Amino acid sequence: MVDRPFLIDVSRLVWRSWTRRLATGIDRVCYAYLQNFADRAQAVVQHRGVARVLTPRHSDELFAALHLPDSAFRSRLLSLAPRALTAAPRQIDGRGAFYLNVGHTDIDLASLPDWTRRSNVKPIYLIHDLIPLTHAEFCRTEAIARHHGRVVNALRSAAGVIANSRATAAELEAFGLSNGISMPPIAAAWLAGAQLRSPDVVPIKAGRHFVCVGTIEGRKNHFMLLQVWQRLVERLGHATPKLVLIGQKGAEAGHVQNMLDRGKGIRDHVVMLSHCEDSELGQWISSARALLLPSFAEGFGLPVVEAMALGTPVIASDLPCFREIGCGIPTLLDPIDAVSWERMILSFLDHGPERARQLRMLQSYEAPTWRAHFAQIESWLETLDHGTSASPLAHDAKAASVPSASLTAAGAL
Repeated sequence: MVDRPFLIDVSRLVWRSWTRRLATGIDRVCYAYLQNFADRAQAVVQHRGVARVLTPRHSDELFAALHLPDSAFRSRLLSLAPRALTAAPRQIDGRGAFYLNVGHTDIDLASLPDWTRRSNVKPIYLIHDLIPLTHAEFCRTEAIARHHGRVVNALRSAAGVIANSRATAAELEAFGLSNGISMPPIAAAWLAGAQLRSPDVVPIKAGRHFVCVGTIEGRKNHFMLLQVWQRLVERLGHATPKLVLIGQKGAEAGHVQNMLDRGKGIRDHVVMLSHCEDSELGQWISSARALLLPSFAEGFGLPVVEAMALGTPVIASDLPCFREIGCGIPTLLDPIDAVSWERMILSFLDHGPERARQLRMLQSYEAPTWRAHFAQIESWLETLDHGTSASPLAHDAKAASVPSASLTAAGAL
């Protein structure tokens, strides 16, 4: 029985807590949606194409468990899962409730659109990017096929699709047009970054380091940064600033490690942090000369808004999403022009005019908030509930800020 107006898929968060993996940007979005909708939603868990809707009471228990420390989550889940899954019906009549899947969970499987139709729910999917389709050279073959399935199924079966930026929405529309797919209503709503606090203790000497935040993988272009740092070492010697790489190792991260192992003198000036809590992350970013983000492709780029919210300048690739969310503040460069990156980094180290410009503009910067995001999304959902076709694309930058807070339960059994 569905007794609440929303169903929220928490399969990805169950898997994250069970494996104790650090939260990615997509995970952060999932947590924000859980916090916003939990008191009006029932939990959906999926495992190998089988979806179950938990009762309101068991949903509340699972939602509470997902906010526990990972060390306590397993025992709570193993206690809850037998009761919750026994009470969960095999088939439901959702009576038109919205089914929210914002973590890409199993959207590529044909069983999910079939389940939403049989269950009489309105599926709403958040597509974070089209990178495996637009930049396949950075992705594994299986990842490309899975994401193609996600996007096709989302566009063909959704009552509405959320994009994290107008840039992503434009790519979705272009994909639909090129594949002859009629587009569902699309809402482009900016995401909010984590609430990173300013530093109490600076990790290393303030002003002598740059940070790069993101999974260590080919698409993020860490290798180019390491080449720049190799030249800085040759040029500045012991005066070379530190480069702090913060992120878990992803696909094809070996070339970065090889550069660190074999590059002449570079290892003394590069710090790699694969496990970094938000409090420490805020310290590294706040005390840095700039955040560096030389990615070849992004759908949004949470580190950009997180850095600017802390008043830290940003040097990033000249990508549509960064032009959009940066509000004219970041310094944008060609991701393959290593010479320009080296010159700009030296300029930022020496109090150059471009960094001064950013610092002036950052004084009046208003970061996107989850309150603004959900105000837009819930207004948009009302239009879908009433059968209208409104699709708001504007971002409300004036709303006040609120804090944001797979092996599924079936798999755990």
